[in-house]
Amino acid sequence: MLLTPKDPSVVRVFRPNAPSEFFLAADHAGALIPPCLNHLGLPESERLRHIAWDIGIAGVTRNLSEALNATAIMQSYSRLVIDCNRDPSWPSAIPTVSEVTQIPGNKRLKASERLARIEEIFQPYHDTIAAHLDQRAGRRTIFVAMHSFTPRYKGVDRPMHAGILHLKDPKLAYIMLDLLRQEPGLVVGDNEPYAITEDSDYTVPTHASKRGLHHLEIEIRQDLIANADGQQEWADRFARLLPLASAALG
Repeated sequence: MLLTPKDPSVVRVFRPNAPSEFFLAADHAGALIPPCLNHLGLPESERLRHIAWDIGIAGVTRNLSEALNATAIMQSYSRLVIDCNRDPSWPSAIPTVSEVTQIPGNKRLKASERLARIEEIFQPYHDTIAAHLDQRAGRRTIFVAMHSFTPRYKGVDRPMHAGILHLKDPKLAYIMLDLLRQEPGLVVGDNEPYAITEDSDYTVPTHASKRGLHHLEIEIRQDLIANADGQQEWADRFARLLPLASAALG
């Protein structure tokens, strides 16, 4: 067993019965590591870096959920334990190296140890998303995946302020890109700094594309949302722009 009854819940659900058409999911909202894993052999400085979680996105997601009166589902444990935006069969789901950091606690895992992380963290999170989407069958639902990105990765600066990602149906994403690029001073990437693919991502392909839901993935640069003021600013921005994008979508 990986988790005990005393450990924090894997999944946090906000406004489960909210009326909004928007449905928010944050795969990397937490940096918790089960005590039995001994910090994965990492010092605190590494456990709090971007390699462990999407810094600031939990606050943005909570604020946006409140502003839109929308359901939000967030995952509490570090992506270094298991990345809930990766198919659990992929090596990248439990990385042995993240950016340039070695993850000692992920090396030479037994099959039973990998299975425990899947069954106790990955599966409950995705089962919760699926169950809430099932309850919305017949309702218009726009799936919004919430993420943040580091301003510097492997020594390369990322000057953009945000990115909008999409998979097979880019229409909503293109509308949002146009709206964001009308905001003074913003530099916004189209499928940058990452691109969603069925070979590198799990949440949007599984829960949005397969259901035929309109979707987009929001990426916000982490230094812009590292504090409460920044988190509120970006939540307010998307609370204003998402309804406009939905209306333009028709």
